[in-house]
Amino acid sequence: MEQWLTQLWSETVALFGGQVWILIVSGILLLTALVDAVQRRLLRVLHRQLLKRNRIWLDSVVDAARSPASFFIWVNGTVLALTSLLLQLNVYTDLIPFVQSFKSTILTLSFGWFVIRLVQRLEKHLKQVARGDDRLDEVTVEALAKIIKLLAFILTGLFFLNAFGVSLTGLLAFGGVGGIAVGFAAKDLLGNVFGGLMLYLDKPFTVGDWIRSPDKNIEGTVEEIGWRMTTVRTFDKRPLYIPNGIFANISIENPSRMTNRRIKETMGIRYSDVGKMAGIIKDVRQMLIDHPDIDDKQTLIVNFNQFGPSSLDFFIYTFTKTTEWILFHEIKQDVLLKVSAIVESHGAEMAFPTRSLHLESWPENMPLPAMQPVPQAEKAGSK
Repeated sequence: MEQWLTQLWSETVALFGGQVWILIVSGILLLTALVDAVQRRLLRVLHRQLLKRNRIWLDSVVDAARSPASFFIWVNGTVLALTSLLLQLNVYTDLIPFVQSFKSTILTLSFGWFVIRLVQRLEKHLKQVARGDDRLDEVTVEALAKIIKLLAFILTGLFFLNAFGVSLTGLLAFGGVGGIAVGFAAKDLLGNVFGGLMLYLDKPFTVGDWIRSPDKNIEGTVEEIGWRMTTVRTFDKRPLYIPNGIFANISIENPSRMTNRRIKETMGIRYSDVGKMAGIIKDVRQMLIDHPDIDDKQTLIVNFNQFGPSSLDFFIYTFTKTTEWILFHEIKQDVLLKVSAIVESHGAEMAFPTRSLHLESWPENMPLPAMQPVPQAEKAGSK
């Protein structure tokens, strides 16, 4: 066997014209291509099998490793071929330690690449889980993914610099002093970044929420929460870009998280219908209790409120079960029409502003003026 291998080697070397280095480099590169093809095939088959069995978490690791694994194999094969070439030709052998150091750096980059790919896939799957699980939300998942990817990028960069002889201790010390200077120069930018981090952690609102601020002219639907700014789409469809640092200094109202919508209305009947007020209030209250869209577990008030300038006022205070804006107005319209019907069913009328003129005396020799009927529209508009 040994004799046969020796003969095969001699014939192969002769085939390459005695240039052993060509044979070695070609063999290493061919072996590298073969190993890469095998691992690609294995990972592809494993990826398909895991998808069929719905093992999405384990598949995320396998799928994330496919391209970095090929990169890892080719870096090792290329460095091995280059090192062998330098040794065979006996030239630039003093560069071999630097080539090995460069290989370690490149492999560190491949690991960082793998981590970023893995986080991207896990983020995608966790967002799908968050849509059906109240314990998770997409904003938190996105924030954690960004933090992990940022850490992977920073650590990979530090290892890369260390491989080229840069002292991490000196770099960190310089970073501490330089960080202070950069902090003063870019305090607004850093304030916005930390403001974005607080939005991710505190979660006063998420993407898709309707928000508004009583302190600023801000109202609309949240479209995106970035590291530096948040995009809000106003109700007239204009984009509003808000630096995240502003949210630390203003009050934010989130109507999307309301549990009910409130109906609070004051209505009046004529003074001549004062005897019918108690019955009207009773029937209106019962109507609200029986209404299928009114939440009777919340505060429900119907009471005679005050003697108005030209009406006896009563008010209703109640909450709908829905929080949807359009449906709320439909329910409110139905409630007000039913209140009007109840007032009419008692033989009363809704009041409008009126004025009565009282004359204490009239000269005997002066005829009384003819009284003309006042149009209803004029009555309603008089004060």
